[in-house]
Amino acid sequence: MATLADLIPDDLRAPTAVDVARGVCRLLYRQGFASQCEVPLGNGRRGDVIGIDDRGRITLVEIKVSMADLRGDLKWTDYLDYCDRYFWAVPDSFAIDVFEEDYFLPERAGLIVADRFDAAVLRAAIETPLNAARRKAETLRFARRAAQRLLGIVDPNLQAAMSEIS
Repeated sequence: MATLADLIPDDLRAPTAVDVARGVCRLLYRQGFASQCEVPLGNGRRGDVIGIDDRGRITLVEIKVSMADLRGDLKWTDYLDYCDRYFWAVPDSFAIDVFEEDYFLPERAGLIVADRFDAAVLRAAIETPLNAARRKAETLRFARRAAQRLLGIVDPNLQAAMSEIS
């Protein structure tokens, strides 16, 4: 059954965070990163998209689809200690001049414009290497989350089955 959203042509539909995340993941894939969406960090925060490349470098991408969401986010600096590179990602309809304000650390944070098909880096992020202990902890967290997600696909009733055994 079609929903109202299904009746709106794609080119008229407002981009969502899921659309931007898909484009960002495609960009990261082309750059040699394995990525995941909605990844918990060691500080209790959750990164919108996190990618790890073959050298173990961690890129974190924070997605914003509205100015209200961007202006209301006071926690984004909590992500900086959990990645080597930090990017903002927005849809192409977003007013990107705001990311030049000092508050958004244009000297460190990169900028990506994305839709659900692809993404492009408008400003590269400065690499600020993580210390070895944090890198190991976050890499293990990333790997375990990926394995749990895959297991959930193979056996969606695993948690319920294990609680019955316990």
